[in-house]
Amino acid sequence: MDFFLVYLALAPCLVLGLFIYWRDKHEKEPISVLLLCLVFGVLCAFPAGYWNTYMFVAMDYDLQGETGWMSSFFAAFFVVGIGEETCKFIPLMLYAYRKPSFNEPFDGIVYAVMVSLGFAAIENVDYVLEGGMGVAVVRALMAVPMHTAFGVVMGYYVGLAKLRGETQMFSDNCLKGLLCAAALHGAYDFFLFQDDSVLLTLLVFPLMIFALVVCLKAMKSHSASSPFKP
Repeated sequence: MDFFLVYLALAPCLVLGLFIYWRDKHEKEPISVLLLCLVFGVLCAFPAGYWNTYMFVAMDYDLQGETGWMSSFFAAFFVVGIGEETCKFIPLMLYAYRKPSFNEPFDGIVYAVMVSLGFAAIENVDYVLEGGMGVAVVRALMAVPMHTAFGVVMGYYVGLAKLRGETQMFSDNCLKGLLCAAALHGAYDFFLFQDDSVLLTLLVFPLMIFALVVCLKAMKSHSASSPFKP
């Protein structure tokens, strides 16, 4: 195993995790809970991978080949987007949401991002060990930040649910968080799947800028509504 490549794969996850932890300005979360969220994120990557493989085989979908946009739309939104974000959503709700330390809206963002970064870390190691340094650089600038964005979007709504005392796993805001994260994830993958259309593929960059703006606004909003704010 090339440990330098493993380091390159994990470094962006560490940087973004520390950034989100730093943005939680009013009451830091317990390190033990954050680490378990990361572990759950790693573990949920395996059923997500099996789901993707099974569905792509069932659809006879080839990521490397030319496919119609309808097939890539279904694969991006209803296989990868819904599948991967649901796998992240489950430990977020069954573990983090129930912790006493989840006591302010921003905590939803912190815990959701930690689960997402655990997922991104194991996925990144797999891709980087196979593809090398070039893949490590591209994924550090694109895939890992976008997994973070999916977590922020999901966590924003889960934080709202906690603020409003929603206790059901699929309450209105929790479900909205799952669906919005899945939609953003699906749009990102849909553009990347368009190998036969450079113009469509290039739309991924405006999408990333949009995701950045949304995430910054979401973090600012929840930080401002913290009950621990001086």
